[in-house]
Amino acid sequence: DLEYTKSEVTSNFFYSSADQREKLVESERKVTDDKVRQIIEFKRGVCGEGESFVVINQKGIDPLSLDMLAKAGILGLRRCKRRNMERLAKACGSEAMNSTDGLTKSCLGWAGTVYEETLGEEKYTFVEDCRNPHSCTILVKGPNKHTIDQIKDAVRDGLRAVKNAIEDDALVPGAGSLEVALSLYLKDHSKTVAGRAKLGVQAYAEALLVIPKTLASNAGHDTMDALITVQDEHVNGIVAGLDLATGGACAPEDIGVFDNLRVKKQMIQSAGVIASQLLLVDEIMRAGIAAGRKG
Repeated sequence: DLEYTKSEVTSNFFYSSADQREKLVESERKVTDDKVRQIIEFKRGVCGEGESFVVINQKGIDPLSLDMLAKAGILGLRRCKRRNMERLAKACGSEAMNSTDGLTKSCLGWAGTVYEETLGEEKYTFVEDCRNPHSCTILVKGPNKHTIDQIKDAVRDGLRAVKNAIEDDALVPGAGSLEVALSLYLKDHSKTVAGRAKLGVQAYAEALLVIPKTLASNAGHDTMDALITVQDEHVNGIVAGLDLATGGACAPEDIGVFDNLRVKKQMIQSAGVIASQLLLVDEIMRAGIAAGRKG
C-alpha cells in the first residue's frame, strides 16, 4: 500500500508541542516514502536506456508518492481490481508482489506500450505488445447495447468451439454432412431390424435430416433439391455437405467447415433421451385417461 492508512487498532497519540507533532507526521510519512524509494532504487538497477517502469497497485497511491514516482520516470497505476491483476500477471509474465522487500528482476513482466485512452465516459489503461502472453482482453465496440451483446455472444461461442476442439483433439465435417451420413446409415440398418423397432430407426433417420433442410431453407434454397444433391454424393462414397452459396454439394474440409465432436455426441444422446421422456409422458397420460374411464 503506497498511501497513508489508519491503523486497524484504535489508538491515540498525545503531543505537547508543534515539534513533536511534526515528528509524528514525519514518522507516519516515512513508512510510505521508504517503500517508494525502494521501488525507485529497484527501477534504476533493472532498467536500461530507453526503458520505462510501470507500477500497478491493487490499493492506493497517494499524491505525494505519485509525484515521487513520476519524477523518477515511473508510471504509477492504482486501484487495480484483483481479477485484472491476475490477468496482467499472465499477460506480461510478471508476478504479483505483496511487499517491496526482496524485489528481483525475475518478478518483472514486459510490455511494449502502456497508455490510457478514454472510450465514451470511461478511462481505460491498455497494456499491449506483451511477450508470450497467456491472457488477453477482447475490446468489443458497437453502436448500441444490442449489437455489443450479439458480438459478445459470437465471440464467446467461437472461443468455446476452439476450446472444445482442443480438448477433443478431433473434429467432424460440418455443413450437414454428418447428419446426412448418419441418416443414410440408419436407413440401411433399418432393413436388418425386425418388428416395430424398424419404424423407430426410420423416424430417427428422417429426424436427422432436419439440420441440412434447415441450412438450405435459411440460405434461400429449395430444401428437397439441396438434400437430394448431398445424398447422391454420399451414395457415391463422397463425404459432402451443403454449400450455402450455391445450394449444391461441397467438401466441408476444403472450405473449412467443421463441427465439434462433443457437440454432435451431446446432440445424439440428448435427442434419444428427450424423445423417450416425451413418449413416457404420453404413456402416463393414456394410463390416467384409462383409469378415469374405469372409475
